[in-house]
Amino acid sequence: MREHTKVIAIGDCKIGGGNPVAIQSMTNTKTEDVKATVGQILELEEAGCEIIRCAVPTMEAAEALAQIKKQIHIPLVADIHFDYRLAIAAMENGADKIRINPGNIGSVDRVRAVVDVAKERAVPIRVGVNSGSLEKEILEKYGKVTAEGLVESALDKVRMIEGMDYDNLVISIKSSDVLMCIKAHEQIANQTNYPLHVGITESGSVIAGNIKSAVGLGTILYQGIGDTIRVSLTGDPVEEVRSAKLILKTLGLRKGGVTVVSCPTCGRTQIDLIGLAGQVEKLVEDIDLNIKVAVMGCVVNGPGEAKEADLGIAGGKGEGLLIKKGEVIRKVSEEGLLSALKEELEKLTKI
Repeated sequence: MREHTKVIAIGDCKIGGGNPVAIQSMTNTKTEDVKATVGQILELEEAGCEIIRCAVPTMEAAEALAQIKKQIHIPLVADIHFDYRLAIAAMENGADKIRINPGNIGSVDRVRAVVDVAKERAVPIRVGVNSGSLEKEILEKYGKVTAEGLVESALDKVRMIEGMDYDNLVISIKSSDVLMCIKAHEQIANQTNYPLHVGITESGSVIAGNIKSAVGLGTILYQGIGDTIRVSLTGDPVEEVRSAKLILKTLGLRKGGVTVVSCPTCGRTQIDLIGLAGQVEKLVEDIDLNIKVAVMGCVVNGPGEAKEADLGIAGGKGEGLLIKKGEVIRKVSEEGLLSALKEELEKLTKI
């Protein structure tokens, strides 16, 4: 479990050994475009990303890492497939970690060449295996892609690199099948003490991907498994970071930041609750207070439903209530609900 995994340093971020579960994302710009890539990484940093990965499909991309790294503030991971020379070039240009699948890098000698440079520069290697990259022998053994096959493939590659006298490793075993992914992580957590990078690969769009990731990552993390995560979404990577933060906060693995709760709309709702809840989420996204804010659409049940929140607002037709610790502190106009909440939040930030 995560308290007992090996501690690995990725730049100045440590994972494993009970360190906080780190949030990762991946750029979707062309890495060769330094300006665009740096701009996106800075935006991801602002959202709370702690480790960033960039695709390195060309030598130009590998060389761009040196310029990118000078302008960002979080560890930089190079994502490598097929060409071992790109892995070496990425490390020579300052990558804090590399992600490879030894199975598609080529011969053992090519893997050894990568490991030798990683060893020389103390660069961690993330050994990545996913359901689309299992070796023919593994597929024939199990008859199809299975959790057992994912685990066996990953551990085979780990043993190969350990045989080269290197153990500065992180493991990832990903599948788009949520239940298979959960099962594979449960198995591998009992067979190795290397830190695990957890994610549901090819999870889909923002809505579908968030649901699959919340179920998969939530189940895995709740069992004490996983040292760093990425929520993979087809969309803006900033959404990946926001989702990862919320998953970790929901599981009690991350503190800080305002939690917004809001009631589902019903026939008693007489205000634009959906719009108001969205405005409140936008209002609090940069406020570093570990509090809960409730947004309720009914002045009848609102105070009772918001009693566990530090602050709350409940709207009715033409008027609303400002609530603090379950007690109504004053009535305000419907139009004044948001500004009244903002005023109370500003008081708390000055304490």
